[in-house]
Amino acid sequence: MALLEVSAVSVRFGGNVALSEVDLAAEAGHVTGLIGPNGAGKTTLFNVVSGLLRPRSGRVLLDGADITRRGPAARSRRGLGRTFQRLEIFGHLSVRDNLRVAAEFQRGAADIGPILARLGLEDVADLRADDLPTGRARLVELGRALAVRPKALLLDEPASGQDEEETERFGLLLRELAAEGLAVVLVEHDMRLVMEACDIVHVLDLGKVIASGPPDGIRADAAVLTAYLGAA
Repeated sequence: MALLEVSAVSVRFGGNVALSEVDLAAEAGHVTGLIGPNGAGKTTLFNVVSGLLRPRSGRVLLDGADITRRGPAARSRRGLGRTFQRLEIFGHLSVRDNLRVAAEFQRGAADIGPILARLGLEDVADLRADDLPTGRARLVELGRALAVRPKALLLDEPASGQDEEETERFGLLLRELAAEGLAVVLVEHDMRLVMEACDIVHVLDLGKVIASGPPDGIRADAAVLTAYLGAA
């Protein structure tokens, strides 16, 4: 059984179908990619998994437990961490305090010192988070997610604002986190990062999964090339 399972999830906004019978599984120890064109439903799916949006039908399971009707706080306590497409940090707080807020939310959460060190944030730990460039601010958001000691980690375009060197280091970090037992789910438009970091990739288009498989297979899939990667 996968650590995180999405089964037959559907979402409608009025008469518009945002997600249609979507299945997705994320294994502990692996980085799972979720790609697709703008408007495909990727963030909507993350909102369903994290409890911000109730699906019309379908289920979400985390470590074998049905969390479909649980709220975001309950899901966090059960081991779900998330970052957002639109950067969500407490800008008026220091980097250190951003992580402390998350750590204090969950009893027995990880010491933030090692997280700061791991993410290369020690030198800016006492600066206001909104004084950081976007690339490093993304790491603050990741650190906050890690501070709740997640089992599954949802990352929504975490490389946005990072330069090439930062993105390369970030990819290595994702592999390390997965190797330590996390189930990492990555939504990302940087195809180089996706193809190098992910073990398996799911492709959404118009709210439906049109392909799933290892990166090499996805790269060569005709439906994916047409829908997302720009082929005619």
